[in-house]
Amino acid sequence: MKELLERLVEKHQFKTREGKCADYIPLLAEQDPSQLGITVVTRNRGIYKAGRFPERFTMQSISKVIALILAIMDCGERKVFSMVGMEPTGDPFNSIYKMEIFQTQKPLNPMINAGALVVTSLIKGQTVEEKVGRMIHLIEEMTGNINIKVNEDVFRSEYETSHRNRALAHFLKELHLIDRVEETLEAYLRQCAIQITCEDLAKIGLCLAQYGKTFDNRMVVPACVSRLAKTFMVTCGMYNASGEFAIKVGIPAKSGVSGGIMASVPMRMGIGVFGPALDQKGNSIAGTALLEDLSRQLDLSIF
Repeated sequence: MKELLERLVEKHQFKTREGKCADYIPLLAEQDPSQLGITVVTRNRGIYKAGRFPERFTMQSISKVIALILAIMDCGERKVFSMVGMEPTGDPFNSIYKMEIFQTQKPLNPMINAGALVVTSLIKGQTVEEKVGRMIHLIEEMTGNINIKVNEDVFRSEYETSHRNRALAHFLKELHLIDRVEETLEAYLRQCAIQITCEDLAKIGLCLAQYGKTFDNRMVVPACVSRLAKTFMVTCGMYNASGEFAIKVGIPAKSGVSGGIMASVPMRMGIGVFGPALDQKGNSIAGTALLEDLSRQLDLSIF
């Protein structure tokens, strides 16, 4: 496995030159766009790594999966999906357009920013710190890593420039889908700034692949919630490239604009990828190509 991963990283390294780091978040713009790396964690506890990636990077939109799991565990499916839809969208992840033209005025799914803000608001906790602390605890449970923290510099960089998300939050308040704009926004941006390792990403993917069971076989997420999360990852996890990704790669995955991709192959493995050079839709350009090749060579597609 390690030799295969090393070969694929080398093969797709050139793709990093075709993308660019997220420049609308100042600190993410400072990342090294030439980095590309992957970690695979298998059911039999094998851990395989190849390529270059930082010791830690921020989850960004990958955290939406964690928030969704926790909100459903806290409030139940009926409550969550009365306020957020289940449909994919062909629009960018930060778009507000569909909410304005549809009769049912709620975000189309939990993986776009508007839906994620609503989901974060549903997580139980009296304060921002309590909500985010509960997300961090769930990540620690899923990964076995007790050193999960928020990158305060990245949070502050996002908070000071997050004008579109703030506008989305005010629109959601007008629709009575959230109550406290600034607290919801802060909790959401703090969850995006949670730092993880590439191995953590792979272990989260493995936990979902095993329907809630961790690398060391502890049940931390109900199987039905794991199934729901993976379904959203297939239909909405790669922004408005999710359909193409499902056809070409065929595994549940969630990307983030820091360059991470978390993938989950049911009952087989979890995969963490990092490549901060993004395509125009916000996905790691080399990381996506790497996953497509890996899926084809190992026959990973669930379809």
